[in-house]
Amino acid sequence: MRAPPRATILTPSLEGGNVAKQRVLVTGVSRFLGSRLAQRLEKDPEVGEIFGVDLEEPPVELTRTDFVRADIRNPLIVKVLRATEVDTVVHTAVIATPGRAGGRAQMKEINVIGTMQLLAACQKAESLRKVVMKSTTAVYGSEPTDPAIFSEEMAPRSQSKTGYAKDAVEVENYARAFGRRRPDVCLTILRFANFIGPLIDTPLTRYFSLPVVPTALGFDPRLQFLHEDDAVEVLYRATREDHRGTYNASGDGVLYLSQAIRLAGKLPVPVLVPFINLAAGMVRRTGAVDFSPEQISFLLYGRVGDVARLKEKFGYTPRHTTLEAFRDFVAKRKLLRVFTPEQAEQWERDLYAFLSRRDRLRRRGAEPAEPEGAKA
Repeated sequence: MRAPPRATILTPSLEGGNVAKQRVLVTGVSRFLGSRLAQRLEKDPEVGEIFGVDLEEPPVELTRTDFVRADIRNPLIVKVLRATEVDTVVHTAVIATPGRAGGRAQMKEINVIGTMQLLAACQKAESLRKVVMKSTTAVYGSEPTDPAIFSEEMAPRSQSKTGYAKDAVEVENYARAFGRRRPDVCLTILRFANFIGPLIDTPLTRYFSLPVVPTALGFDPRLQFLHEDDAVEVLYRATREDHRGTYNASGDGVLYLSQAIRLAGKLPVPVLVPFINLAAGMVRRTGAVDFSPEQISFLLYGRVGDVARLKEKFGYTPRHTTLEAFRDFVAKRKLLRVFTPEQAEQWERDLYAFLSRRDRLRRRGAEPAEPEGAKA
């Protein structure tokens, strides 16, 4: 079997005979991925200056990262890129939930208008050599007619009309248009599966933290997860290495929703499909989970992406499978359990034993009776 190709490390420019270290600007540095990526880059001696851009300060301690309080929706972001003279921009400021952004209108402005302004600034930045974009497998949608696995070349069966998925599609389109205008810049688009882990806060981590978990009656979708540590590592490798193109990023394997609920020690509450939106609205109003339309579709039909390209080109396989990532989330988040895994396994064994007994009795009752006098 051929060994995976070695990654190409970004080659810095030469200044006065000395190799200039990589200069990186990270947007969305007040959010989980942006702040953790900055921490990871700070540990790399080959990375020079690091600049974090956001409206709020990072939630973690950063020692080598210069925080720049700026709004990427403002055309003044051009001056930030010009002043910092960065060669790499990592765009993680794409929001998945309207609640945190202050509503759907604000969310769209940050995601779409912010990306447009940032890429317009990048187009004018002569020192720029690399752009890394955070995207999502939600661009494929979730429909009953979807293929079993989505590869990067596949298009969604239907176009998302609202929400994060629609924003992500537009963001990717703008990024590819930028790539055509600046072919000298290495453009990497990372389509992440749903993040999960002990620290990250997402609609799905909140969903599995509910006392009881609403599900769609008769549906058991296949889910994919990417552990938060693997997400940071993929972003780091995309920043430090040259990987042109689009990549799905997820842990190996899948997990059925029913399995995930059982592993979390929760009780499912089946809801008839016509009432799903009503139930989601009730949960949303409590503030517990910020459900969006594409998340409801995801919990109906699921979604699975092919990660073969990531493994081959990056030479990296996420350390946590989907199952391992979810188990780490359950163990370290210390979820309030309705029952323990041991109890669930015992109930499952009891159920299988009951079904086996019923099957034997049914087959025994179906056997024809022996005619009288058959036995001498």
